Amino acid sequence: MEMRGLMGGLYKISEWIMRLSVTNVLWIICSIPFIFLIFPVIVAQSTDQLLSSLILSSIIAPFTLFPATAAMFGVARKWVMGEVDAPLLRTFFRNYKESYVQSMVGGILYVILFTILIVDFQVYLRELKSFQLISYLFIAIMALLAVSLFNFFSMVVHYHMKTFQLLKNAVLLTIGRPFRSLSTAVMCGLVVYISFSSAKLMFLVPFFTGSVVAVISFWGFYQIYMKLQLQAEKAAATQAEAELMNLNEEVKKDNDEGQAAHK
Repeated sequence: MEMRGLMGGLYKISEWIMRLSVTNVLWIICSIPFIFLIFPVIVAQSTDQLLSSLILSSIIAPFTLFPATAAMFGVARKWVMGEVDAPLLRTFFRNYKESYVQSMVGGILYVILFTILIVDFQVYLRELKSFQLISYLFIAIMALLAVSLFNFFSMVVHYHMKTFQLLKNAVLLTIGRPFRSLSTAVMCGLVVYISFSSAKLMFLVPFFTGSVVAVISFWGFYQIYMKLQLQAEKAAATQAEAELMNLNEEVKKDNDEGQAAHK
């Protein structure tokens, strides 16, 4: 029997707290090697320690963090598409297994791209001081690449495509829908900012931050997907209608010619 009223509302809230927290904890557990290597960045006391931690964590990220994130997006996909009662463990690990290779390959390419952009940013900011304004362009490109990464994870769990097609389409979708991409970036950035803004709110990181970001990101992607589907259906309907009209005109023309020949 479905509960209604205040108790029903509290029950639904508790269900969502459980879903989000369990998914986030699974994401954390599967990303432990990356977390173990990235944690020293917070307590680094020298530039060498900072760089070594970043390099090691970047190397391990495609093999741990990226597949775990894709699995988390797979769970978020179920929720956004209305399958809120999908089994969490089974859904998470099935997506982890099925998307591991693509998310790993995509992760390697994204890490390489981010590394190149960061190095170029540092060069233009510190070495080529007469071209410092160009360094802000690299910040914009990195932000764009970060949003395309969210779209990449959404596409990995939603489409059956080759990895390079997913990467290309993720970037094109991000550029082609700038307002949706911007709103997704702002909302996800706000969630991350709130999570790290205070020591009292740091509990959000291991239990909610990742899963909430995944839901927001996939919801934004799915809105674009639905609009594209609607546009494709309208275009197909228009084309079918035009073909039907042409066919009717040809039939009428044949009938007219037949009548004229009969006379």
